[in-house]
Amino acid sequence: MSVTGPVMPAPGPAPAAPRAPRIGLFGGSFDPVHLAHVALARTALEQLALDTLRWLPTGHSWQKPEPPAPAHDREAMLRIALAGEPRYVLDTRELRRGGPGYTLDTVRELQAETPGADWFLVIGQDQFESLHTWHDWTELLARVTLAVAQRPGASAAQAAHPLVQRAAQRRVMLPMMDVSSTEVRRRAAAGEPLDGWVPPGVARYIARHRLYRRAPALDRGPPRS
Repeated sequence: MSVTGPVMPAPGPAPAAPRAPRIGLFGGSFDPVHLAHVALARTALEQLALDTLRWLPTGHSWQKPEPPAPAHDREAMLRIALAGEPRYVLDTRELRRGGPGYTLDTVRELQAETPGADWFLVIGQDQFESLHTWHDWTELLARVTLAVAQRPGASAAQAAHPLVQRAAQRRVMLPMMDVSSTEVRRRAAAGEPLDGWVPPGVARYIARHRLYRRAPALDRGPPRS
């Protein structure tokens, strides 16, 4: 008579490795944050399947004059606009950093803090075309995937540097919104209503603190350098 031991079940498939966190970086002067910024952030969250989107208001940008609103007001308006979305993170390190602000310095810091994550840099089409002028831009391209905002019907820019065009990138399709910080500042300076331009809480903050009552400065888009 043969004696056999208990039949062991066949080994199942090895458990899948946990997915790397997907983190978006969205920088700019946000002077003030407006509804087109919010729309782009929401679109990036969904289209890129991000776990978090870090909003990075700039402190001093070497490519742009100082913004009209002080840093503490821009930070306060962002906190209002970001409330209610747990995937948003307000990261104020560039506001606190002294000297010129470089995106690469921020990316290096974040990647050291959260190794193994997938990083997406959310930028506009104009920033995509000028990215070759940024500080150590080739290293930046090696560290992130570009997420380039593009409006429906618009074609990918051909004016960008060839190396930028060949970098890892995704297109984030934007809703059609004709909103800019320049126009918001102009309307605020003229005492015009801001309904439909900025989140309601931001409109109340601007009115309460009488921001942008002087002539608005030209807005060249959110600076990333």
